[in-house]
Amino acid sequence: MRIHDTALPEVKRVTLDKLSDTRGFFIERYHAEKFHALGITADFVQVNHSRSLPRVVRGLHFQHTPAQGKLVGVTRGAILDIAVDVRPGSASFGRHVAVELSEENAEMLWIPAGFAHGFCVLGDAAADVVYHMSALYAAAGESGIRFDDPALAIAWPYAREEAILSDRDAALPTLAAMQAHLTTWFESAR
Repeated sequence: MRIHDTALPEVKRVTLDKLSDTRGFFIERYHAEKFHALGITADFVQVNHSRSLPRVVRGLHFQHTPAQGKLVGVTRGAILDIAVDVRPGSASFGRHVAVELSEENAEMLWIPAGFAHGFCVLGDAAADVVYHMSALYAAAGESGIRFDDPALAIAWPYAREEAILSDRDAALPTLAAMQAHLTTWFESAR
């Protein structure tokens, strides 16, 4: 396993070792001691698995209470994975990173608490995404921001009219509209 910095220092790209032969492949997706040695020391308490069809966009979601980090990987297909810094007062507030994750490249993205997360499916096949969570899901502590907020300047491969969105994601507010809430949520968590 190797860890790589991204444009946002707290968000890390992890390349997993993939052993392939004529039968297929084997990947060790998580090993606590190895991840801790790489600096990802979260204790994961929940694992989620989603399948999304082509042109699906999910996000941008985050959980503020309890604050939740995510280790995201793809077991089938490919996605463009996005992390946005939503921590008030952060030098990188409102900035994002975009990383392609796929079953082929055997990479994962560590998105710590205080960052919104979203992705879109790339290509013509469905994508299976597995999330290791550092806090249990709490509906009352969950929120999100609009995936195509112009202020974020994310280069999504799909325009809003082409993307397949849930009703909830289509109605999310902009980052600017959320700023007062973010300050309340993240300041109280410190």
